[in-house]
Amino acid sequence: MTGSWTRFKRRLIGSPIPSAEHEHQLLPKVLALPVFASDALSSVAYATEEVILILALAGALGLGFVLPISGAIALLMIVVVTSYRQTVRAYPQGGGSFLVSHDNLGLRPAMVAAAALLTDYVLTVAVSVSAGMAAITSAAPSLLPHRVLLALGFLVLLTVANLRGAREAGVLFAGPTYAFVVIVMVTLATGFARCLGGSCPQAVSAGAELAPEVAGVSLLIILRAFASGASALTGTEAIADGVQAFRPPKSHNAAMTLAFMGAIAVTMFLGISALARLFDVRVTEETVDTYGTVLSQIGRAVFGTGAGFVVLQAATAAILVLAANTAYQDFPRLSSILAGHRLMPRQFRNQGDRLVFSNGILAVSVLAGLLIVAFGAQVSRLIQLYVVGVFTSFTLSQTGMVRHWLRSREKGWQRSVVINAIGAAATGVVLVVVIFAKFLHGAWIVMVAVPLFVWGMAAMRRHYLWVASRLRQVEPVECAHPSPHRVVVLVSRSGKHLERALRFARLLHADGLETWHVREPGDRRLRVHWQERHSDLPLTLLDADPDGV
Repeated sequence: MTGSWTRFKRRLIGSPIPSAEHEHQLLPKVLALPVFASDALSSVAYATEEVILILALAGALGLGFVLPISGAIALLMIVVVTSYRQTVRAYPQGGGSFLVSHDNLGLRPAMVAAAALLTDYVLTVAVSVSAGMAAITSAAPSLLPHRVLLALGFLVLLTVANLRGAREAGVLFAGPTYAFVVIVMVTLATGFARCLGGSCPQAVSAGAELAPEVAGVSLLIILRAFASGASALTGTEAIADGVQAFRPPKSHNAAMTLAFMGAIAVTMFLGISALARLFDVRVTEETVDTYGTVLSQIGRAVFGTGAGFVVLQAATAAILVLAANTAYQDFPRLSSILAGHRLMPRQFRNQGDRLVFSNGILAVSVLAGLLIVAFGAQVSRLIQLYVVGVFTSFTLSQTGMVRHWLRSREKGWQRSVVINAIGAAATGVVLVVVIFAKFLHGAWIVMVAVPLFVWGMAAMRRHYLWVASRLRQVEPVECAHPSPHRVVVLVSRSGKHLERALRFARLLHADGLETWHVREPGDRRLRVHWQERHSDLPLTLLDADPDGV
């Protein structure tokens, strides 16, 4: 049974990689971008849609605020990316929000940051896979009743891909990620070109009636739309958590990758929001399954239902599913760091055969699968739980960096303090807005889950400290009169192996060292050699009979 399981495991995830090969598993920037930035890049596929879904509650009048809100979110994204570039340079060992908070704010805030991030990573997997299913069902509505099973199927594929190793996952996911960026950029360029040419196409939902569910565009509606659209920032912290996965110089390459990711994400997000307004895209939670997602409507308006539209939907579905890969990289790494601080079971520190933290990968898969089933793989329901965790970690990390610069006073610290202080203030305000706007719509679940995570970490740490204290109390065993031991070397023939065995036997400082040899025809040469080289050791000669010695 064990042999069959081993063979199956080898076929599924590959043969073990020697630990000495770890350096060869590190990622160049071209592979690190799809591995760590797929979450942030994919968020733009549904961030504009989440803004429109909330503003549509105020009717057609509310859609006029899509661009101002998108602009504010893009500005916030630039601030956060700039702040995290400071973090990866100051903390090249990785660890992100947890280590920054731990070193500068203390253990308790660090535990809150870690709990918020772990919660966010699980939600990232659930939301990304569910959003990918939304893209698939927009192109093939007949699959809508099966989206939960489809989501779980893709979850299994992601799990297996990541168990095979970080480098293999990077090679596997690079194509879909870059394909998504290219097709979205082509879609945006074509759409803007047609509008500038005077023939701006209209979305399939253009002119659809939006019956107001609330009176006017209130501040609460604007805040809720901003909070939902802020999902575009999710994944920004992933690179800071995974600096150790980059090739040297690690912090430089991580900072460069973070800058590339920010520039691409801001461009795509603002472009999609602008085309959504130009094409008069109108969706509500009731009509999004009928008309399709915002990005799919833009693609249909630009390309029709031809090859361009199919490629866009396929690439969108792929990037949304693969965006979960960011969490598959960072949840296990963060779990390993927490286990090293005695805040999670020590099994999370163990690397599997493919030099990845297998237990962390399996844990995030199981938790995300439970969420997908519980919420029916519906993005609009899952998104309400999103963002609280990530902005909690943003705020704690940036606050910790402010204190870091004030204490270290390194070269250029004044500029760094200003950058991180702006980041902390901005993300702190957004966190308050998100909690206020989303509390009754599902954010309360996260606000319960994070304290439970913190309580669990504290309990785990108390347990390990108690075990350590008990082990220290064990009195040493005295061995005043050690019993003598004897060493026997069985000699068969002369050679290097015999010399090594005798050398090792002498190093044992045995009370008695004996050498035995079983007589056999033609062993005279051995006995002559023994007299010449080891005359100080008596060689005991044994006779062999048909039944043994």
